[in-house]
Amino acid sequence: MILQFIFNNLDFKCWVFLFVVFLLLVDVIKNKNPYNFPPGPWPLPFLGNVFTEMDFKTMDKLTEVYGKIFSLKVGGHKMVIVSGYKLVKEALIGQIDCFVDRPKIPLFDKFFKGLGMISSSGYIWHMHRKFTVSHLRTFGEGKKSLEFDIQQECVCLCDAFRAEKGPFNPQVTLNSAISNVIACLLFGQRFDYHDEYYQNILRLDTECIQLAGSPRVQLYNVCPWLFEYIPGPHQKMFANYKKITDFLRGEIKKHRDDWDPLNPRDFIDTYLAEMEKKKSDPEAGFNIESLVVSCLDMLEAGTETATTTLRWGLLFMIKFPEIQVKVQEEIDRVIGQIRQPSLADKVNMPYTEAVINEIQRFGNVLPLGPSKQAVKDTTIGKYIVPKGTILTTNLSSVLNDPDEWETPQTFNPQHFLDDNGKLRKRDAFMPFSAGKRSCLGEQLARMELFLFFTTILQRFTFSKCPGEEPSLDGEIWFTYAPSPFRICVTSR
Repeated sequence: MILQFIFNNLDFKCWVFLFVVFLLLVDVIKNKNPYNFPPGPWPLPFLGNVFTEMDFKTMDKLTEVYGKIFSLKVGGHKMVIVSGYKLVKEALIGQIDCFVDRPKIPLFDKFFKGLGMISSSGYIWHMHRKFTVSHLRTFGEGKKSLEFDIQQECVCLCDAFRAEKGPFNPQVTLNSAISNVIACLLFGQRFDYHDEYYQNILRLDTECIQLAGSPRVQLYNVCPWLFEYIPGPHQKMFANYKKITDFLRGEIKKHRDDWDPLNPRDFIDTYLAEMEKKKSDPEAGFNIESLVVSCLDMLEAGTETATTTLRWGLLFMIKFPEIQVKVQEEIDRVIGQIRQPSLADKVNMPYTEAVINEIQRFGNVLPLGPSKQAVKDTTIGKYIVPKGTILTTNLSSVLNDPDEWETPQTFNPQHFLDDNGKLRKRDAFMPFSAGKRSCLGEQLARMELFLFFTTILQRFTFSKCPGEEPSLDGEIWFTYAPSPFRICVTSR
């Protein structure tokens, strides 16, 4: 009788009001934080902290309010952000088996699909990581041929720099050079710097990385079912990825057409062989779709971070010419002006190594480590992080931790040198993150940075353009990159 009375006497507006109240109660109950969960800004119903920008500078400001461990609600997911060396180390190394999965981020899941190496989890990730490490050892880091490929690309880069007739922005040329190292690993070939089709692929990928850091694009993660049909910059990002993956599929088709399993030439050939071996184990995920995503992982991650690091390096050299002079003096003393630098020279060049490390630290290329997901309930500091919670580590706060670095806000190579001028290991130096989900290409990146940096400083002196004063304030994309700048190049 009571229910019938209510039903007969409530109008449409009342029913809508009650329905909204019901949804609000469901949202509150569903998203109620467990006991001792990290604090954070109050989330909006349904939307969460949608107006909180997901960049490292915002995270630093929130750390000042809520402490070095705090939480956010992004879409329907709870996220914990950890800052400072000690707590990041506790999360990534002290809890090394707790944060090995990747969460499903709608913005990236559309094309990465939880496949490949970077976005996969569980058995697929384990098998692909094992395969990729083996490939890098066989075709990359463990073979003298890769050092030779990098050295040859250094020559091409120097030729391109020498061909410039005046001040220029080095970004595109550096991107071409670094991407060719990855291209040799993936496709068994390099591309000419004037290859318009390949240059367009690189441009599209750079644009994707820029767009991925945009707050407007990240709105897609809140309501993907809605934004899928709404125009905006996220659609541009998806269109770019479609063209890039079409290019990768074309390269894979070429390899399949003339594939010789007894004579693997590169990553694609080796992956095709692994597909044959793993036919009886479909759960391992070795298939064409995973191959496309794995190539995209290597092409994107392997190119962008190293290119951006070298851009920071050139910027710092023209801003701090006295440091450039010291690097060149060490190059002249150890290598000279005739012989090309090799990896064997590293051990005798502590100052150059310290400068490269400081470029990575101060450049802060990947300020927020790729998100991970707790595979079980765990504790960080004094807070509980439940299973399924997304974890983001503020690597910028580690590289700039005042408790770990003498002058964190200053470009200072002495951070990596002891009193005797020997290279000093610093535990808080985590540009590649740490733990089981740290960057697979760390050793390759270190090879590239040393060989490219020493070669160009052996051949050239870099300086500011007359009347121009480049800024040390970077641009926040998915990575943290220098604002566009031009350089003047003088042959030595």
